[in-house]
Amino acid sequence: MMIPALPHIIFEDLVRRTLLEDLGRAGDITSDAIIPEGRQTMMAFIAREPGIVAGLDVAALAFRLVDPAIVMDRECADASEVSAGETLARIRGSARALLTAERTALNFLCHMSGIASATAMLCKAVKGHKARIVCTRKTTPGLRALEKYAVRAGGGANHRFGLDDAILIKDNHIAIAGGIRPAVERARAHAGHLVKIEVEVDTLAQLEELLPLGADAVLLDNMPVETLRQAVTMIDGRLISEASGGITAATAAAVAATGVDLISCGWLTHSTRALDIGLDCT
Repeated sequence: MMIPALPHIIFEDLVRRTLLEDLGRAGDITSDAIIPEGRQTMMAFIAREPGIVAGLDVAALAFRLVDPAIVMDRECADASEVSAGETLARIRGSARALLTAERTALNFLCHMSGIASATAMLCKAVKGHKARIVCTRKTTPGLRALEKYAVRAGGGANHRFGLDDAILIKDNHIAIAGGIRPAVERARAHAGHLVKIEVEVDTLAQLEELLPLGADAVLLDNMPVETLRQAVTMIDGRLISEASGGITAATAAAVAATGVDLISCGWLTHSTRALDIGLDCT
């Protein structure tokens, strides 16, 4: 599966700031002390476990920001499935520069590949059903664009990128607004013609109240599978249905079988384990 690359301008400042944080006030004093100036070397990113790759562009930029002469030759692309022991890319250039950028490059590559791999696992679990796996705004501060890209690399789709691209009326909005009807009516009066409105409900009674109000989507929050099935029957295609709340690879198939359109999982971006990838001299 091929996915469009992120423009470098989206993440260049982030990578630069991460390198500066690591370089501190004196640079890489270990490499400067041990590695002769001008020494050239070659290294390789090697997967130490199977998974889905994401973040090669980010890793490549980390090296180039330290030394523009570094060259990275890829042996796979983002969104590729790789096996343990497989080489992802080979990097050649200044040994000092390679070692200086190593940790920053690996941090991004391993983290993003972990998200892509977890997303792919969930997508596999719901295969055969119409439900799509989507992420949420539960992202690491500063990393949202990269983490949501990683979800796409794993075969998932993105929910909102921020508070400004759709209206999502949650339980606290409803409580403060005085109910579902006034919340939706005010949202509809405020929203532009391209802005979608989604409403979170916890019960079938709330869903019944919502159905005639003209929302675009409904978030069925923390509902048992049988309740989800009833909700999908009630909705009958009138709204986009999204299931959310503690859904894992073990439970995703049962949730998808209820007929929901979307399954959202915050843990994909806020607590997924990094994929084990090494950078070794060759």
